[in-house]
Amino acid sequence: MKIKDILKETAPHISFEVFPPKTDAGFESVLAATDRIAALKPSYISVTYGAGGGTSKNTVNIASHIKDDLGVTSLAHLTCVSSTREHVQEVIRQLKEKEIENVLALRGDIPKNSEFPLPDQYKYASELVKEMKEQGDFCIGAACYPEGHVDTEFKRDDINNLKIKVDCGVDFLTTQMFFENSIFYNFLYKIREKGIMVPVLPGIMPVTHKSQVERICNMSGTVLPQRFIDVVERFGDNPKAMRQAGIAYATDQIIDLFANGINHVHIYSMNKPEVAEAIMNNLSEIVVKTEIHS
Repeated sequence: MKIKDILKETAPHISFEVFPPKTDAGFESVLAATDRIAALKPSYISVTYGAGGGTSKNTVNIASHIKDDLGVTSLAHLTCVSSTREHVQEVIRQLKEKEIENVLALRGDIPKNSEFPLPDQYKYASELVKEMKEQGDFCIGAACYPEGHVDTEFKRDDINNLKIKVDCGVDFLTTQMFFENSIFYNFLYKIREKGIMVPVLPGIMPVTHKSQVERICNMSGTVLPQRFIDVVERFGDNPKAMRQAGIAYATDQIIDLFANGINHVHIYSMNKPEVAEAIMNNLSEIVVKTEIHS
């Protein structure tokens, strides 16, 4: 099923994300985690794509497993950074062969000490979106940044760039993580003013370990509200308490989003089925579970 059709539904839905192993040795453990998450009956599960395309084979295989064996709609990421146009074309061929129709088209993070783009690389996600639209009947998602992309100096430029990307054929957007919902609501207002009318899924990251915080800030420049900082300072040195508090914080964000008319929320579940299960338990009477197709 195409995600753009799922997003037409008005009842609250949750989707989750998994990432492939860096080596084939970890494939079975990732599959086991994916199976547990699929059993929660999310609206879909997305599968990330490693830097340099090193996990691209596993991305396609796991997305196919989710769709064909688990009966859950899958979304395969496709990233153009560190991948040649030829390699991207090969992945597109694999996606079509496996009948994977939902793809999240990303530029990706530019590796440090690396020249980009090379002559045989896509420079922007918009180029990848346009290419995929020309090559098949894909439902294409893309990323957006409520607090602005870390590589863009002015937020207005970021929204203008997003409009260009959407106009190339994007069917829906998923945000980078944020920890203050007002940031998302303000962003949604600004992009609607610019004529960006595709569905926008808020991306929520349950922070269950204190060590995640520094990595999140370095990676995305996300603003941490004081109430989130208070949670980390109070519970961060107690792993079990931090896990519970982080899940509760994320759940509170999700409930507020649903209460304010947002119908679909994407969870960066990080191959942690126990985190996904806890969130779904917290929302057991709120979230609609999809029908699993055998």
